[in-house]
Amino acid sequence: MTGKRVTAEQRLETIQFYITRMPSLSTTVTKVMETCNNPAVSPNDLNRVISLDPVLTGQVIKLVNSAYYSLVTEVTSLTRAIIMLGINTIKNLALSLSVISAIKDQDAFRAFSINEFWSHSICVGVSAKLIATAARVPANEVEEYFVGGLLHDLGKIPMNSCYPEDYMAAVNSVTHDQVPLYVAEQNIFGLNHCEIGGFIARRWTLNRNLSEALHYHHFPEAEEITNRKFLTIITLADMIAHMMAITDWDQLSLQGSAIETLSRRIDIDLGTFKNLKAPVTAELEKAKEFLHVTD
Repeated sequence: MTGKRVTAEQRLETIQFYITRMPSLSTTVTKVMETCNNPAVSPNDLNRVISLDPVLTGQVIKLVNSAYYSLVTEVTSLTRAIIMLGINTIKNLALSLSVISAIKDQDAFRAFSINEFWSHSICVGVSAKLIATAARVPANEVEEYFVGGLLHDLGKIPMNSCYPEDYMAAVNSVTHDQVPLYVAEQNIFGLNHCEIGGFIARRWTLNRNLSEALHYHHFPEAEEITNRKFLTIITLADMIAHMMAITDWDQLSLQGSAIETLSRRIDIDLGTFKNLKAPVTAELEKAKEFLHVTD
């Protein structure tokens, strides 16, 4: 079908059907999320859930012993790993691994490569985590910023899987017409990846912060936003990740930019962003390693 013969309503119906067929999050991960939502949850509670899944258990043990955490002594106990990483980190790790596992079909990536997609997503996640730390977000909450960045672009996948030729046209329009991708999507499809991301968030019953990251990361002014600091940091991280990839970061002026406007909302000096490239690059490589993503 060509773009001229398909209405926006028909596209949306096709894409929504695709989303209904996307793999659900694993039973273990769903249980981990439920367990961690209990304010009284203990490492032993989480151990009982995770230990039922040998694959996830192995991934947690591997992560705690990876270069990402650079521990001196090897950890072999799941409970010890949970204690060392923290309950929120384990929850977000489980969710991240589950999503990447659920979306590994090469056919879902036709207008761009699977590794290109995840490399950018991880870069946004790492940037969000570092910006959150600079914005004095409590240490036990910063991992959720990583997950928000990691998942923010999921809405692109159904669009380019269902309509690869039209999605490639949207990607090309970014350079040719000098417009953001979500604008190019809107022009061609009558909808954009943020809207589709909102559908995926509902399909997987993601929490409010992550749902808003998927749905509104290009619309930080939206009235519906409930955690504006969280979304502002995800939006900033996305901007930073794109600009790092295409510019001489050290020479770039951020004065008068959207980044400057958003940074004021979270009380971060522009100089903070200038110093991000080296730590983002280092963290990016380590995150790719434990999430099994390569260039």
